[in-house]
Amino acid sequence: MLIMGNEAEEKVILAVAEKMCTAARTAPKTRGTDHILTCIITAEEKDRMAAEMERLGKENNLAFFLRDAKCIRSSAAVVLLGVRLSVRGLNEACGYCNFKNCQEALSNGALCAYDPMDLGIAIGSAVSVAADNRIDNRVMFSAGRAGMNLKFLGGTARQVIGIPLAAKGKSPFFDRV
Repeated sequence: MLIMGNEAEEKVILAVAEKMCTAARTAPKTRGTDHILTCIITAEEKDRMAAEMERLGKENNLAFFLRDAKCIRSSAAVVLLGVRLSVRGLNEACGYCNFKNCQEALSNGALCAYDPMDLGIAIGSAVSVAADNRIDNRVMFSAGRAGMNLKFLGGTARQVIGIPLAAKGKSPFFDRV
């Protein structure tokens, strides 16, 4: 049997992406409540994401969306991590969302302050898996925004971050122009 390097690298990237989703799932959550959403995109979905990033970049005059779209196109896969709208039920004891209680926050479509905290912890857990496996990666708001627009994590995702993955001689995610 002969397995060429690029074939082996692609298999490893997909296996690491699965481990990253697992790390995000098992990352600590506030009050032990899990509202994290995960998925892996490749091939046509990855191309759709890059096209959406380009559309958003042109529409909103955001050059970094166009730059990041090139990175997505040069990656083997993208891990998407997000959170869905939820509350923790702490009500008047909390107020971190700047509303009186959880019901008022939900009525106003506000995001519970704990969800971005959980997403950040999940991102840290996921990228540490990529780093431990020597897979180049970059945390991207732009990819997450495009993934949210395309509803890759379903219609309930309120905040999404994309993490493209690559194994190349030089990381495509640094020294970008």
